[in-house]
Amino acid sequence: MNQEEKIDDYLNKPYWVIDLLPEQVPANSRGQYFKIEQYFLQASQMDILCRKFAHILMKLNCYDDMEVVHPIDGTTLNPSPEKIMEWFVESTQEKQFLYFLFEEWQAMITFSGDDLYLTVYHPSPKMLQLLHALSASEGLFLWQPPQETT
Repeated sequence: MNQEEKIDDYLNKPYWVIDLLPEQVPANSRGQYFKIEQYFLQASQMDILCRKFAHILMKLNCYDDMEVVHPIDGTTLNPSPEKIMEWFVESTQEKQFLYFLFEEWQAMITFSGDDLYLTVYHPSPKMLQLLHALSASEGLFLWQPPQETT
C-alpha cells in the first residue's frame, strides 16, 4: 500500500481529537464559540497552540517511530524537533496539512493549519493512554467526537 492509500485508509477509521476544549460545543450553545475560536486562530495564539501540539508529537515519538508527510518536503522518518516545530509554523501560515504516521501503533495524527485541534486516527489503547497523559501535560484534552456511520 502506498503512502496516499495508507493515509486514505486511516481517514476512514475511528478517530479522536486533541483539543482546547474537553468536549464538542453543542450547536445550540449560548456561549460565544465563534468569537473565542477567532481569538485562538490569531497568529500569537496559534503559535502557543502549535508548540503544545509539537511537544505532544515529539514526546510521542519517544515511544514509536514517526513518519511525517509534509506537502512540500515529502516524507521524513523521525524528523528533528526543530523541523517538527518549523513545519507546524509553516502549516498555520500556508493552511497546509501535516500527517504523522505511527507504524507500530498503526495510527495516524493529522494537523490542518487552520484548525485548533489534532485528529488521531485508529489509536491503540496504549497510544490513547499516552495521549491522554501528554495532552493533559500541555493543558489540552483528548476526546472522541460522535463518529459518522456509513
